[in-house]
Amino acid sequence: MTLPVILSGQVRFGGRVLVPPIRLALEPGRWTSILGPSGVGKTTLLRLIADLPIGGTFEGRLENPLPVALMAQDPGLLPWLTVRQNAALGARLRGQTADPLRLDSILERVGLSNHAGKYPPALSGGQRQRVALARTLMEDRPLVLLDEPFSALDVRMRLAMQDLTAGLLGGRTVLMVTHDPAEAARLSHRIHLLSEDGLVEERAPDTPTPRLPSDPAVLGCQGALLTRLLSRVAQ
Repeated sequence: MTLPVILSGQVRFGGRVLVPPIRLALEPGRWTSILGPSGVGKTTLLRLIADLPIGGTFEGRLENPLPVALMAQDPGLLPWLTVRQNAALGARLRGQTADPLRLDSILERVGLSNHAGKYPPALSGGQRQRVALARTLMEDRPLVLLDEPFSALDVRMRLAMQDLTAGLLGGRTVLMVTHDPAEAARLSHRIHLLSEDGLVEERAPDTPTPRLPSDPAVLGCQGALLTRLLSRVAQ
């Protein structure tokens, strides 16, 4: 039986509280999203769960029994490696050889087969983000952390990559940071809003994911999230 991932506590930067006392539980095999204004600590929570430095002090407890794959905001591609080599970077760093058939399949599905031999400077911003997504998918971890994974993509490609990622990560525990209420409404089983006041859960549609953008439940959830986010800005 897979255990949930639980983060409870607060984060301080110097004498300032960045993230107030919260409790975040990630249900096994479910997709959880966090939205909120910039600067409230969303990425910090991802880095805490990934056991990476946060530049501050965490006062609390993390219970994470799962190996992690993290897709950061910055694609972090190595400019001297090709698209194919960057996508297989995890295996390379471990001294292993990536499964070539799996690598070919993922590059094809993210639309990069024709760019596999190119280097990052020759790619668009959206293409670089897709390489980072392919690299994350290649890791095949049970816990996947996504930090604005589709933000550099145009609308059509964003929807396609959301569908692809939801399919490939089916059955895994996923935590995604996003600024897009529609994205959270399409993909999430649980949705949280993070602010200076703490973490508040908002109701997600109770239907299978990924949901159609035109689904009335998605549109209703998107509207409710947008209203809550705008009310935070107005305060």
